[in-house]
Formats: sequence, structure tokens, C-alpha cells
Amino acid sequence: MITDPIADFLTRIRNAVNAKHRIVEVPASNVKKAITQILFEKGYILNYKFEEEGPQGTIKIALKYHPVTKQSAIMSIQRVSTPGLRKYADSENLPRVMNGLGIAIISTSQGIMTDKEARKLHIGGEVLCYVS
Repeated sequence: MITDPIADFLTRIRNAVNAKHRIVEVPASNVKKAITQILFEKGYILNYKFEEEGPQGTIKIALKYHPVTKQSAIMSIQRVSTPGLRKYADSENLPRVMNGLGIAIISTSQGIMTDKEARKLHIGGEVLCYVS
């Protein structure tokens, strides 16, 4: 049993990027699907596919690399709020990752979104992770 499934999801992506893998498979959940959707919309991953096999299903994520330098689009991906220490931020104190070059993924009452979208809607929430 995994105590922090979001940290496991981010670690699988981080390990696949470090090993220069093209595709990574992770167990699916609604939160992981929302985070994957955000990573795709912001250009950090190439593509993704939800497969409804078994009781839980899986998410297949195609990682994005530069064609010449073979450098990953994801420089760093790190968990912020953990089950042992939750990190919350209101709309005025939402974090900026690399002065706006990266994104912070926030879980709000309106769903999971980036820090820029939450700032625009003037809502705060739990800071899930930083991606740059």
C-alpha cells in the first residue's frame, strides 16, 4: 500500500526522465489524471493515454525530449504538500516557480489547476507540486 500516491506518481516520472525513457506507466486516479492533463497542456509531456484495464486502470505518459540535445522538458518535478505536512496557500500567497517560468499545481475547491489559473480566479488551495 502506498501512503502518498501523488509522490509515487511524480517519482515514477522523475525516474523515467533520469533514465531517458520514452514512456512511463503509472496507476490511474482522478488526481493523477488531472495532473497529467495539466502537464500535457503546459507542454511538459508529449502525449498521454488513459487505459481502463483492471480495477484501477493505468496512465501511459509519453515524455518529451529536445530532438537535438535530448534534454527533457521536465527539469525538476517535486512534491510540496505531503500527507504528514500539508502546505496551503491563499490567493495572495500562491508560490511562483522560477519567477513564473515553471508551474505550481494547486488543488482548489474548483479542481486541480496551475498557480496562474488559481491567481486569476482569486482562489487558494493545497500546493501539490512544483514543475519546471
